[in-house]
Amino acid sequence: MDTVFLGNPVADWLLALVAVAVVAAGLDAAKAILLRRLRSIVAVNPGGSRPLGAAVAALSATRLAVLVLVGLYAGASLLALPERTQLFISRVAVASVLIQCATWGDHALRAWLAGTRVQQAPDPDRVTSSIAIAYLARVVLWAVVGLMTLDNLGVNITALVASLGVGGIAVALAVQSILGDLFAKLSIVVDKPFVVGDFIIVDTMLGTVEHIGLKTTRVRSLDGEQIVFSNADLLKSRIRNLRRMEARRVAFRIAVTYGTPEPMLRALPELLKAIVLAQPQVRFDRAHLASLAAPAYAFEVVYYVESADYTVYMDVQQAIYLGIVAMLDEQGVRLALPAQTVHMGAVNDLQVAREASADIRAAA
Repeated sequence: MDTVFLGNPVADWLLALVAVAVVAAGLDAAKAILLRRLRSIVAVNPGGSRPLGAAVAALSATRLAVLVLVGLYAGASLLALPERTQLFISRVAVASVLIQCATWGDHALRAWLAGTRVQQAPDPDRVTSSIAIAYLARVVLWAVVGLMTLDNLGVNITALVASLGVGGIAVALAVQSILGDLFAKLSIVVDKPFVVGDFIIVDTMLGTVEHIGLKTTRVRSLDGEQIVFSNADLLKSRIRNLRRMEARRVAFRIAVTYGTPEPMLRALPELLKAIVLAQPQVRFDRAHLASLAAPAYAFEVVYYVESADYTVYMDVQQAIYLGIVAMLDEQGVRLALPAQTVHMGAVNDLQVAREASADIRAAA
């Protein structure tokens, strides 16, 4: 045991080997125990433990070689090794730990994405966005870990980071429109001003949202053609989302002739109110005699249809109009039609003046 090998007694080498085995086996046992407990929790509540599922996937990706390297680092710390050897072992151990951390993060993101796909299966556009976000996160993760590993190995990454920054700016300027649409897509997914299936109005164009892509959003118009919007341009526009309408305000006027008696004019607002309230999904607001201007008495009615469905609105409006026609017919009230009155007296006077002028010219 007093024999010296590479500057260390054999007893120290045996102690270092024991330390390697204990550290590696201990870390592997701790991983197995933690995995068992996490899996039991996930098995009890499989639908509501996505973070735990991601943790299970990450821990399952732990490599035994990394645990052995950590054990070697622990054992080497018990030996009197040359500085360069000690530095090499420490750098290899730290690099392996960094790579293992990146592997954990990569597997956790993959597991999270798998759970997201299951939850968002009815919405393929959200699945596409989740895939894009997870891909970007993985690229950033591995890029950061790669730079940290190179720095740990003694590589001067300052110039590399600077060149990557300049190159990144150049690439960003070259594809700024694409990046703008990409981030606009992410904004649409996160903020949700509309989703697939919503009926929207953008400026003078309207239709149903069919697809929200990474660069464009496609809308199917009422005439059947497909309208394609750039995501960035779409977010700059004023969007009216009719599907999220809670109630539709409706105002209309009817005009009755001037021959309608005053008692009937007083009764018409209540009769109109009764017709509106007889309809389902309707909230009455008001009914008034709104105008005495020629050529008729004008009544204004306002009500709300408590449904965003356009068909429901049209059915209610039709029923109200038919009810009004039947009520006016029953009460003997006539709807006023656009009319123009010609005063024949003025025409006769002009004819007489012309005949008198002709007689004067004849006498002359």
